[in-house]
Amino acid sequence: MSSPRRTPLHHVHEALGATFTEFAGWQMPLRYRGDTAEHNAVRTAAGLFDLSHMGEIRITGPQAAEALDYALVAHASAIRPGRARYTMICNAEGGVLDDLIVYRLEEQEFLVVANAANAAVVSAQLAERVAGFDAQHQDVSDSYALIAVQGPHAVAILAPLTSTNLDEVRYYAGYRSQVAGRDVLLARTGYTGEDGFELFTAPGDAEAVWQALTESGAAHDLQPAGLSCRDTLRLEAGMPLYGNELSADLTPYHANLGRVVKLDKPGDFVGRAALAAAAEKPTDRTLVGLTTDQRRAPRHGYRVLDADGAEIGVVTSGAPSPTLGHPIAMAYVDRDHAEPGSQLQVDLRGKPVAVRVVELPFYRRNA
Repeated sequence: MSSPRRTPLHHVHEALGATFTEFAGWQMPLRYRGDTAEHNAVRTAAGLFDLSHMGEIRITGPQAAEALDYALVAHASAIRPGRARYTMICNAEGGVLDDLIVYRLEEQEFLVVANAANAAVVSAQLAERVAGFDAQHQDVSDSYALIAVQGPHAVAILAPLTSTNLDEVRYYAGYRSQVAGRDVLLARTGYTGEDGFELFTAPGDAEAVWQALTESGAAHDLQPAGLSCRDTLRLEAGMPLYGNELSADLTPYHANLGRVVKLDKPGDFVGRAALAAAAEKPTDRTLVGLTTDQRRAPRHGYRVLDADGAEIGVVTSGAPSPTLGHPIAMAYVDRDHAEPGSQLQVDLRGKPVAVRVVELPFYRRNA
């Protein structure tokens, strides 16, 4: 069995005293100071993340846009150069193979960013799906490290390091730029519910960019942040995690993300027929938020029960919320129990605990 891969910043994390975990074949920093401290730093100041485990696939050529129109549920042809879209790649049955961000860098050049656990599957599917077009597929995951600075102080930290006017970088945009004198793809998407930036660098430049951000961030309470707090941040923001809220057995409509499926775009695409049918018929179960006044948090896989104790759903993600001060969870429940305010129960290892259905997201930052 092969050892987990290490990111270009591994020895930096070691020097910072990180606790590591194996994730999707990578050895990744789980935490540094502590989960709650890192979570709160992102909400109140800024956090610095190493996301170099993500997968990147470049699609280029005269028909690159048309190829991605066919391969993904997005209308890639409608994305303007310099902009990005959140989207999904589905199978023929409409099930989600992964959720993605697609950047259109030039008229004939796109960068598709996939989750680490699904990067190989996404790359193989894209290679197969674009083969019939005048377009080229290249897995460039090894050509990038990925650093994210997230939080309300992100602009103040990054601005001194780049000539790019960050006020002009819109949400879901990506531009070629320089940070600390190093070439980067500078993006503004995020997975924490806060403002922030993602910096795609050459692996050899990652440490210099990380250190420059650390030095710039010293006056702004910037803290290194690991995967553990990234999970609680995205949960508070109601953002799905593949393998929890999304899977090949579920369509985007199950997760209330039907808006990403562009059925009105011209031409066929993989999964169109199944997704069109799903759009016409409400799913049996739907994704909701749950809160409880109890101390223990519902966790992934716990059963959701109605008032009489009958099983009507399952928890997909759950944790104590450092920002809100009480446990929160996302769950798939039967539609007739999904109305906000509904009083339900979660089976916490044999003990029914009262929960309440609430609208997602749990947390929304002040614009």
